[in-house]
Amino acid sequence: MDFIIILTIILSVLPMKSNGANNSFYHYYTYLWGTDHFLVDPQGTSVQLKMDKISGGAGFRSKSDYGSGSFHIRLKTPNKRTKGIVTSFYLTSNPDDGTPQGNHFELDFEFWGVDRRVQTNIFLNDGGQREQRFHLWYDPSKDFHLYQIIWNSHQIIFMVDGIPIRVFKNNSAKGIAFPNKAMHVDASIWNAPFAGPVKWSQAPFIAQYQDFGFTACSARAKSKNISYCSSQIYFWNKPKYWELSASQKQQMDKYRKSYMFYDYCSSKTTWKPECPLNA
Repeated sequence: MDFIIILTIILSVLPMKSNGANNSFYHYYTYLWGTDHFLVDPQGTSVQLKMDKISGGAGFRSKSDYGSGSFHIRLKTPNKRTKGIVTSFYLTSNPDDGTPQGNHFELDFEFWGVDRRVQTNIFLNDGGQREQRFHLWYDPSKDFHLYQIIWNSHQIIFMVDGIPIRVFKNNSAKGIAFPNKAMHVDASIWNAPFAGPVKWSQAPFIAQYQDFGFTACSARAKSKNISYCSSQIYFWNKPKYWELSASQKQQMDKYRKSYMFYDYCSSKTTWKPECPLNA
């Protein structure tokens, strides 16, 4: 009995780990909504989410909640010309059971229509409004590209095809909130009024996802404390990931100067106290 208890404790702190044998959708994710607008291939290697005028879109979520990790997916946005349709990949502490959302933590990748734009946003147990928007240097509807969020106790990194485009530092010691609740991974296609009017004549709109494996620290059931997910037994918590390297900083600066067209920190009406701390 003592051996079983010890083994259970050890397994509870090991990361959910991707490998070639179980990189399938079914290992990491589960259906969320969409009925016949949600399609997984028999091997679990590809998912299609469809949006049309009669549906509310479709989505899926991770089977577990997490307290830190390196999360990624490959996706292809719809190829029909329209505004208003958003394809997303994000982490959130919001429940999926329809209960009132209120303030929550969330880390977003949101793709608007097919105009090569992606919006990143961060909610810090509040209403968010920390948008940074980028023109992509490729057409995201033509091929699959890699989108990644690395979250540890020091910083959050948004990456596109291995290129860091945004960093949010942990400045909780200075009174700035930082995610301290477990979050799960969501992916969806939906009609977002903030993204403009939809040309329904172009429907259906189909988003495609691949490469479902990720590595993360699973949150313990019924526990609100995720501090154990800061352990350096996980590679993303090691000092190497506490700050971008000099070359990564140069790369991020280059891409932000070339492709970012909106930053909440650039306006007095949307500026927040963390803005000078994330340079």
